[in-house]
Amino acid sequence: MTDTTSVPNGWVCLYPQDSSLTEDNRSTSQTVTMSLDNRGLAYADGFFTTMGVIDGLILWSDYHYQRLVSHAEALQLNINSEELLAVLQLYAQQLEQGMLKLIITRAAQDVRGYGYTPNVNGSDCEIWLKATAMRVSTALQLSLPDGNLIPIQPNASAICLASQIACLPPSLAGLKSLNRLDNVLASGELQRIKSEPLASKLASTLGEGLLRDMSGQWVEGTISNVFYQLAEESLSESKTTSSIHKDNENYLTTGQWYTPSMAQSGVAGVMRQVIIDALSTTQYPVIIRSLQDEDLPKLTQLFFCNALRGIMPMSSLTLLSGDVVDFESV
Repeated sequence: MTDTTSVPNGWVCLYPQDSSLTEDNRSTSQTVTMSLDNRGLAYADGFFTTMGVIDGLILWSDYHYQRLVSHAEALQLNINSEELLAVLQLYAQQLEQGMLKLIITRAAQDVRGYGYTPNVNGSDCEIWLKATAMRVSTALQLSLPDGNLIPIQPNASAICLASQIACLPPSLAGLKSLNRLDNVLASGELQRIKSEPLASKLASTLGEGLLRDMSGQWVEGTISNVFYQLAEESLSESKTTSSIHKDNENYLTTGQWYTPSMAQSGVAGVMRQVIIDALSTTQYPVIIRSLQDEDLPKLTQLFFCNALRGIMPMSSLTLLSGDVVDFESV
């Protein structure tokens, strides 16, 4: 597998290596062209992960490693995850700060159509990487109960979108597969709302859209997972304490947080799992719970999260009816 001593411009193929390239060529990060027969392009046969890099280190690298292992097993791809992570860490050291995007697809097959051969060739893969220098915001950070720090963004507003995401079989639900057309269309809807002249006041604060799956459950954002708190009589203690977050310090540890299941739809994101694990030994471990239409007016807190931006707290949620649910500011 290719390693590097300099950050490449554009996409590079980490595996398989182009035998026509010398070590000198590889050290200058010469790119390799993807074939139009690539199965990721033809069938979305693969997965991806996006990693933030700060001070030459991959953020939440253990969780990205777990994604490599779990997705390779689920999609029956032959990946040396330990070796791949070591190569990614070399790129991160040279990048210093920015983003690494990794795409893994099944290698071209001898059989026609969707099928793949039931042998080692059927599980072989292509591994593509793009390193992008960019600023990863860490100005405001929240201390997790396990001592790790997580970025927290300024308050924004959210809106319920009409777009829906697919319900998937158990073998695919939760995976960050290359088939993201439902998210593409949902993100397009969000951008249209932001650009509407009559929505200029909303657009100025609009940060994310909340998505349902085809069963009608609210599952995630267009590029993120979602966590929420509810005002319910059965949670009187949580409701009382949830009004205390006047600073970031106790934001995650005050009151009961819920997050929807990824068992039939959505992407089980890295940051989602980081937060679930960090709160697992606290007074209020995260509860996996579906989010239904009737829950939306009862929401008292809502945030989205992903591995690059960390926590994105929301100050309000605009429902499909046009009604607005306001939350307390963080």
